[in-house]
Amino acid sequence: MPFVVGVAPKYTKIFINNEWVDSVSGKTFSTINPATGDEICKVEEGDKPDIDKAVAAAQASFNRGSVWRGFSPRDRRTLILKLADLLERDADVIASLEVLDNGKPFAGALADIADSIEMLRYFAGWADKLTGQVIPSNGPYLSYIKYEPVGVLGGIAPWNYPLPMIMNKVAPAMATGNVLVIKPAEQTPLTALHFCSLVLEAGVPPGVINVVPGYGPTAGAALSSHMVVDMIIFTGSTEVGRLIQKASGDSNLKRTLLEMGGKSPLIIFDDVADIDSAATQAVDACFENMGQCCCAATRTFVQEGIYETFVQKCKEYAMTKKVGSGVDPNVDHGPQIDEEQFNKILDLMNSGVKDGATLQCGGRRQGNTGYFIQPTVFSNVNDEMRIAKEEIFGPVQSIFKFKTIEEALERANATTYGLAAGVFTKDLDRAIAMSSALNAGTVWINEYLSNPGFGMPFGGYKQSGVGREAGEDGLKQFCEIKSVIIRSGDRQID
Repeated sequence: MPFVVGVAPKYTKIFINNEWVDSVSGKTFSTINPATGDEICKVEEGDKPDIDKAVAAAQASFNRGSVWRGFSPRDRRTLILKLADLLERDADVIASLEVLDNGKPFAGALADIADSIEMLRYFAGWADKLTGQVIPSNGPYLSYIKYEPVGVLGGIAPWNYPLPMIMNKVAPAMATGNVLVIKPAEQTPLTALHFCSLVLEAGVPPGVINVVPGYGPTAGAALSSHMVVDMIIFTGSTEVGRLIQKASGDSNLKRTLLEMGGKSPLIIFDDVADIDSAATQAVDACFENMGQCCCAATRTFVQEGIYETFVQKCKEYAMTKKVGSGVDPNVDHGPQIDEEQFNKILDLMNSGVKDGATLQCGGRRQGNTGYFIQPTVFSNVNDEMRIAKEEIFGPVQSIFKFKTIEEALERANATTYGLAAGVFTKDLDRAIAMSSALNAGTVWINEYLSNPGFGMPFGGYKQSGVGREAGEDGLKQFCEIKSVIIRSGDRQID
């Protein structure tokens, strides 16, 4: 499936109650191609009045007696599967739009669409399978629990995986009977808006899915603090996650589901089965999506006996990465998302050199157009350097040396984050012990970033998150649990 040459966005308005509308203010904003720095198009800029309209539409669609509340679990399953089929039909167009808007290589954009489709189909399967439970009672009672939808949900999505990070809100929300107002990232609104056209085509009732493009401090803040919104699902930085939790406390104490930042360790022991494969995976684990990945393994800890060899292999592999426009099928490393992120990464790379880390390769801008940064490898990094502590969100690998398992564990856990971790070793006992001792929501063993399916929950310890996404655990985050106790009478049958 090739990139669609000449692809252009068709949908640039706000989507409320199954209608395309202009912003109340009349404002628009530009969405930029990060490979060129040029404007792709202008998009309607939502703000508080637009969020208010979207929330009102969502609330109306959730009210008892509405069309949506009349949908059976089977009806919801069928509808979600139809959305998945339509997304599959338009995969080449949507992926091509993502290349323009996000910059990632076309193969990566197609993988995003495939994940989005699988997510929809996975949660569609849950729509008619989420069951309650009868509880043994002390007395003449029938006691049971049932799961009900939370209500009006606000979804705030990031720019690194734009469509999958919207689908991981849409799919479980619809499966459980909720309604949504979504604010896509201002850097990447185009695929979210194209998805709205599929919402119309699939026959989703008005108000169930609403999409309001806009900025975080305006549209995002209005959604987070809205008194009618029952829950916020957010994917993004820890800094913004704090603001969302505060907005919840300052408004109606809405529940929050937050998947946030990371500074994930990947620990390579000197008994690793295949050092070449381990080095390749370590680099890819760091440079995935141009390093713009919340669980990227940005701290590579290597045992001293293989340290120098491992660093050399990482350097050699990193230098094979072809940097360029995602339109080119031979490119495997595109631009950073925007100028702000581009400048932040350059500043952190400069700090690494200044603080005394050894720059093995990269460390500079690639070319003169767009937001391209060379894949960068640092060795001789210590734990107090900025590149060791701050989430860079760019193609920067920091390689640390360690001696003992105890040292590796202590240093790996010495962070405010806890999203993911990885361990490479042939020693199964050590692998299991490390997986238990690492403070991370996901631990990979002799692998990194593999996705065994959406039945596995995902989320973080510490400041990397609140709650879990995916799997049955993630699905239940979208539900209220109701306890029902019925007195069944005093009559006894012998």
